[in-house]
Amino acid sequence: MSSSPTFIGAVEIGTSKVTALVGEYNGRELAIIGCGECSSRGVIKGSVVDYKAASDCAHSALEQAERDAGERIDLVFLAQSGGHLDGFYNEAGVNVKSADNMIDGDDIRTVCDLAKGKELPAGRMVVHHIRRPFRVDGRLVPTSPENLVGQKLEVGYWTVHGQEPRLADNIHVIRGFNLEVRELVLASLASGHMVTTPEERQNGVLAIDIGAGTTDFVLYRDGVPHTTGVVPVGGTHLTNDLSIGLRLTEGQAEKLKLRHGRALLQARDKTEKVWLDGNFAIGDRQFSRYAIEQITSARTWELLEVVKKKLGHAFSPETCQAGVVLTGGTAKLPCVADCAAKVFGVNAHLGEAPSWVAENLREPGYHTALGLLYYGVSASADRATTARRKGGFFQSVSRLFATS
Repeated sequence: MSSSPTFIGAVEIGTSKVTALVGEYNGRELAIIGCGECSSRGVIKGSVVDYKAASDCAHSALEQAERDAGERIDLVFLAQSGGHLDGFYNEAGVNVKSADNMIDGDDIRTVCDLAKGKELPAGRMVVHHIRRPFRVDGRLVPTSPENLVGQKLEVGYWTVHGQEPRLADNIHVIRGFNLEVRELVLASLASGHMVTTPEERQNGVLAIDIGAGTTDFVLYRDGVPHTTGVVPVGGTHLTNDLSIGLRLTEGQAEKLKLRHGRALLQARDKTEKVWLDGNFAIGDRQFSRYAIEQITSARTWELLEVVKKKLGHAFSPETCQAGVVLTGGTAKLPCVADCAAKVFGVNAHLGEAPSWVAENLREPGYHTALGLLYYGVSASADRATTARRKGGFFQSVSRLFATS
């Protein structure tokens, strides 16, 4: 007799919108059966600043998703972004204790605990411990080193942490809907895993998710996340620059950005004009195409340069052979991949959802929520035995972030 399906919720509380997906998982297959979204209020640069407004929007999206699915969500995977998130790298090494130098489970647990043991500043909380590959006597080991022979075992972790109050705010928004937040998932890890392939991650790839208020990025090496980060700048900043530079309302600036903005300056004729609305009604005005492209391209270039600077020595064209993959709503800006290729000096392209994703969910704005569902299902499949033994369906998504 088959067990009852589990209904997984994936929620992203973004600066421009809240997205909620419902996935039905029966232990073998995932079916996306519900979708809800609501324009976001009370969220600035990925952080909740007005609890009631953010809660109302999130609950509206969740109610819509549950109505669409015809089912009640059992648990939620919640995306995390915001400028308060930060990360650091710490590694440790131990001498293998057995006389025959065969590595056992105790050696692995000891070195992992030591590498994850660096103390955080007061008021900070771990979101993810992301493990990089083990090394045995300096040799990279892509899988578990148990039963291998060596004298020294080493491992390092990229630890992502955030401000406790900011993380708690997001959790409370979902709990206010009487739902359990099973896991906080870094937004870049969710979207990055959705738009990159295992081969790209093995060869080295940088995934950049440009949203409305934040830009999240993850650099993969040797098949696993190597470095992550968040820049508190996104598409709304392009809109603001247009608004200030051309003396427009934000709504008018958003129209011009969507219709005529580019990530690289291509206009050559400084006298060429474009219409704000194109209906020639009262209030419709003309603007220089060159000025629009100059503003949006300058901000896009600056944003990508900031990402490159934050990566520092972690990024190099030699260790990022699969190039850059871009996603997020602002990645739809024309020429953004060309701009990224110039900034980073590698090939760049727009990310696409896998072929099994329905047409109505293939837009870049859904990639993070889709990635959350993917993680939830993969975690349940890989850890079903552990979960049953411990009395819960999901315990964590740690394997997917190489945190075990």
